[in-house]
Amino acid sequence: MESGELVDLEITGVAHGGVFVARHGADGDNPGRVVFVSDTLPGERVRAEITEVKKSFARAVTVEVLEAAPERAPHVWPQADVGIAPADRPGGADFGHIALPAQRALKARVLREAFERFAGLAIDPVVVGPEGMLGSDHPGAAQTLDGTGYRTRLSLHVDDEGRIGPYAARSHRVIEVSEHPLAAPRVAEVALALRKAKPGRVDLVLPGDGVVRTIRRPEQKDRRAPRPEPEIVAEFVGEREFHVDAGGFWQVHRAAAATLDRAVRDALGELSSDAWHLDLYGGVGLFGAALGELAGPARLTTVESDPRASLHAEDNLIDLGVEAVNMRVDRFLSRLRAQASLVDREMITRGVTLLDPPRSGAGRDVVESIADLGSSRVAYVACDPVALARDVGWFRELGYELASLDAFDLFPHSHHVEALAILTR
Repeated sequence: MESGELVDLEITGVAHGGVFVARHGADGDNPGRVVFVSDTLPGERVRAEITEVKKSFARAVTVEVLEAAPERAPHVWPQADVGIAPADRPGGADFGHIALPAQRALKARVLREAFERFAGLAIDPVVVGPEGMLGSDHPGAAQTLDGTGYRTRLSLHVDDEGRIGPYAARSHRVIEVSEHPLAAPRVAEVALALRKAKPGRVDLVLPGDGVVRTIRRPEQKDRRAPRPEPEIVAEFVGEREFHVDAGGFWQVHRAAAATLDRAVRDALGELSSDAWHLDLYGGVGLFGAALGELAGPARLTTVESDPRASLHAEDNLIDLGVEAVNMRVDRFLSRLRAQASLVDREMITRGVTLLDPPRSGAGRDVVESIADLGSSRVAYVACDPVALARDVGWFRELGYELASLDAFDLFPHSHHVEALAILTR
């Protein structure tokens, strides 16, 4: 087997990362080499081009479907269809060829297999869309029932030739496209009207006021050169307003913030006011607001390493009396473990620790610090099922057990899935 070779494969499973599993060269007791294949799904027989060969596995991209699975659907982004040359397929919709219910079943399967392998747990998760949490009459959910038109943030790239568009799947080659089916209609309209830009990146942002912002990020040779002051925009969850930099982090799906806010509130219920609650990787305060309103006049600290987001969190949560700390989470926890008084530790053990780490997860050190402080419950919001399962496994080693797991399809037509795990001591 070598790069560029065409092979016929039977797809038997799904792996994390938007790829599917086949074996090549199986013979007798030899199970064959694992091949991770894109643009297919379990139950299909495909012709695939090998793109990379490693010692124990290979990667490939589907170039022809020989036997289609019944769950295969017309691709929501025709330019990413299997009939297009692989190098010309835009990335970002790696499940776009699969019927939406089947996408959610596959995401549940990825979660189930990750928890079995990395956490030693047998679970049977169900992945629901925002309409399943908020109701189909909620504006953010109702407008995206087919899984399109949901992205309020869109990043495009500009190459040295001035071409503007997304990267091709699994590459840094800019692809010019004629539509953006996952983007909110206003975002797609602005994106397709872009013409001239310096090489770099263009971010399109549709905040709560309904006006698209265009943020140009040219390649910057001098990292020390001053950057323009960011515009501050408003986002809304229910009646609460959150200030955030236009180019800062906010959930991509128009209904994602409300979905996760509701999920956290439903899972935790009323919190003790005689406790110290922690909101780690707190961003601009989305979950800090939920904890503050659930707990009433309790002690609550939100921790965020980005200084701009931390400033916004302080402002966004001022009515709740939340302490906003601008510090890396691992350093904050290390300092807290070393300096917390007996009274502080007792308050923490009565409280909840919520964490929403980056895609790489919290990691062993942070998990150990949280377990040492001894919060009665841990609420873990995750965008990576493998990192979540790994960290839950470590929590279990340290005296916590999984009480519940909810999963949400906040990135339809891609492999991404969001989850909320509640752990109890």
